[in-house]
Amino acid sequence: MIDIDGIDHQILRALSRDATQSASALGRRFGLSQPATWRRIKRLQDAGIIAGRKLDLDKEKLGFGVTVFLGVKLATKGRVSLEDFERAVSAIPEVQTVEHVLGMYDYRLRVTARDIADFERVLRRRIMTLPGAGDVEANVLLTEERRPGPLGGG
Repeated sequence: MIDIDGIDHQILRALSRDATQSASALGRRFGLSQPATWRRIKRLQDAGIIAGRKLDLDKEKLGFGVTVFLGVKLATKGRVSLEDFERAVSAIPEVQTVEHVLGMYDYRLRVTARDIADFERVLRRRIMTLPGAGDVEANVLLTEERRPGPLGGG
């Protein structure tokens, strides 16, 4: 593990709010040169602390107005491997995240759809036909508020 100082934390907070900021802009903001800032960012990337930068799309503006969280319990543990289920569910384009969890359900899925009728089609034709899919519980997302992460960023 590498040592992270206050400036590293500030850079991480700034990048977590807007990952498109340049090393030059961050350097000006924190009193560093562009090369010094770039070296810090590179060191954080090499250490795996910065694991990537992602594009955040507005799903509603793209026509996907419904997000549903599904709890999926596998019907036949042992008969179908977890890898087979994960591979099959990951191939469904509407499934945004697949989380293997401990608790009442084996998996938690984040599914986006155009509307409730589209979600029902995805559920019936794609998810419920997956190898090993058993009980399913759906929770429709009403609102979402982004909370600051452990560094206070976005």
